[in-house]
Amino acid sequence: MNILLSSFYFFYFSVVGVYIIFIPKVLTSFEYSPQEIGIIFAAGPLVRFILPMLFIKGLKLERKAFNISLVIMILSSLSFYTFIEDFYLLLLSNIFLGVGLGVTLPYIEVIALEKLGRENYGKVRLFGSLGFVLVALILVRLLSSPIVALEFLVVLSFATAIFAFIIVHELYKNKKGNKEAVVNDINLFKDWKLWLGLTLMQLSFGAFYNFFTIYSTDNGISLETTIYLWSFGIAAEIVMFQYQARFLRSKLLVLLQITTLLTAFRWFLVFVYPQNIYVLYFSQSLHAFSFALFHSSAIAYLHQLYKHKALAQQFFSGITYGLGGFLGALLSGVIYEQYPEYLFLSSSFVAFMSFYFIVLWGKKASLQAKA
Repeated sequence: MNILLSSFYFFYFSVVGVYIIFIPKVLTSFEYSPQEIGIIFAAGPLVRFILPMLFIKGLKLERKAFNISLVIMILSSLSFYTFIEDFYLLLLSNIFLGVGLGVTLPYIEVIALEKLGRENYGKVRLFGSLGFVLVALILVRLLSSPIVALEFLVVLSFATAIFAFIIVHELYKNKKGNKEAVVNDINLFKDWKLWLGLTLMQLSFGAFYNFFTIYSTDNGISLETTIYLWSFGIAAEIVMFQYQARFLRSKLLVLLQITTLLTAFRWFLVFVYPQNIYVLYFSQSLHAFSFALFHSSAIAYLHQLYKHKALAQQFFSGITYGLGGFLGALLSGVIYEQYPEYLFLSSSFVAFMSFYFIVLWGKKASLQAKA
């Protein structure tokens, strides 16, 4: 199962790499306007946010829905290739690709946590980071035409779907078809401090994911050096995934508080020292905590907190990465246009508010445990 899960993460995040790094450039080459590209890419996070609501309203998050999502992922990646020159059909293709990717990852995350345990999860998840980096390094050399990126998207999506299908097939085969109904015990309004804290953390990343390259080059850092900074951050993330087991043996809620506070400090450093290359490298080293350790701690904590584990991961993906990512992109765009020098100061404030609400949730959880 370890090899299957490692392969899934490798190909899944290779798809994400192609999608994030190269598809915007492909759309530009087909003469899409920045506004049209923005609309197309805004659809993905919104779909991830809407999906969990559908499961609450009665859609069953089970094997049949999972298999359908794999078919949707393959067909939508093919339709990217087919409808690349038609804005509305491409937008529809992107919405369905968001559905396929949005259902698949949370479902597999639950399996990975159950099979590997939170201590060993990172050693498998790091293959996702490797896939992201390798596809970037390989495709940038092979990108003789925009069609090459679309072909990579199709092939990697197909490989992702194959490994995901095999993983779930093996799981159900070992369970011998036994099904156990799980009652939805997730109450977003009751646990709003926790969910707001998690969402604000991802919202704070809006500036980093969407504007770090622009921000760095505008402050005199060369594009080549900026690429090295990105790579260094991913390398730090991989190292953390490999060795995070000793951290995850601690209290997960404390880890969430530490990682959010460190993230606020990280964005503050980028704000104060935007031209200091040594400080920027140090801030990138904190990506090990702000992304890798935070992500593992969050999904492990939700897995521990709720009985409906699959839906909990679906919510984490949809609300934090979906809604948080969408709002973060919008907010950072407005701030960078009006007050560019304060972009990462605002991110630091948002990350600190994430820390604040998770601390409040921790106090509430502690009181409930004593009651």
